[in-house]
Amino acid sequence: MTSFRVGALAIALALTVGGASAQVTTPAPAPVAGAKPVTIERITVHAPSIEGNLEGESPDRAVLVVLPPSYRSSPTRRYPVVYALHGYSIGAEQWIGEIHVPQTVEGAFAKGTREMIVVLPDSKTVHNGSFYSSSVTVGDFETFIAKDLVAYIDGHYRTIADRRSRGLAGHSMGGYGTARIGMKHPETFGALYMMSPCCLSTRALGTPDAANEAALRSLRAPADSARLSWGLRAQLATAAAWSPNPKAPPLFLDLPIKDGVPQPDVLARWSANAPLAMLDQYAGNLKRYAAIGIDVGDHDGLKDDAEKLHTGLDRYGIANSFEIYPGDHTSGVAGRVQDKMLPFFSRALVFGR
Repeated sequence: MTSFRVGALAIALALTVGGASAQVTTPAPAPVAGAKPVTIERITVHAPSIEGNLEGESPDRAVLVVLPPSYRSSPTRRYPVVYALHGYSIGAEQWIGEIHVPQTVEGAFAKGTREMIVVLPDSKTVHNGSFYSSSVTVGDFETFIAKDLVAYIDGHYRTIADRRSRGLAGHSMGGYGTARIGMKHPETFGALYMMSPCCLSTRALGTPDAANEAALRSLRAPADSARLSWGLRAQLATAAAWSPNPKAPPLFLDLPIKDGVPQPDVLARWSANAPLAMLDQYAGNLKRYAAIGIDVGDHDGLKDDAEKLHTGLDRYGIANSFEIYPGDHTSGVAGRVQDKMLPFFSRALVFGR
């Protein structure tokens, strides 16, 4: 692990299993004969919710919009939208590489998935990830996804502007974002699909590592974290999202260890952002969804927590599908997008005529 040998959060395991590289090479499903081309538009969306953050994150966010084959040829037709959230340490461009867009979207449509718009926002930050959370330090990325981005897409594309026609999905940190935002914003989305969601729970503090704590506390500006290891940057990203502190320059965050001593109050703030802990509060909201899907690989270290989320939903009588498939954290992600996630929304969302 990194800053703590066991870790304040199962974050190094949760965000990537079997490696800490930012870009993961993933297998693509076989091309589908007769697939029609989609159009990818690269746009910038201004997010008032991210303005003024203490970390200096830009409120102007890159967004990829995948328009279905019939979008140009059917100028009066409106479409459901699926918002697909990337994982930690990558941005939207790397995300479409990992899930082999446009091939997988084109393949899904060719295999019978009803046409929809797919939106992939970039939520990478100076510490490599926003966790789609609300923080004065990193910015309110939760509101960016649930409000600002949806309003922009509805205002600039031919969408069906109804929660029943909006889906939210994501992988790893994006799966966490789907759980978090889905729990809190059922007025915006009508169906959820979580792929290998990370960070569903926190774990006990392990043995402090003085050298790693010193490395974190030696930083003089957020951008200095670029010289740190993947795992230490993940600790900073977590703290920036879940334990912000506007009175603690230059990083404006609280770490869960200080002078070698665990800080239970900080860990409690992290725990408050864990979906397994949030479930009891938001069970009523989750009952509003037409469908909830969860999947995870059988060799993914996140499998147990994903199964606990499924069990928790069942406990409240919240309808959900859950699948454990052969694979690790990233090995099946592209094929799952084509053959599971997009068809799931084809069934769950409300389409126009």
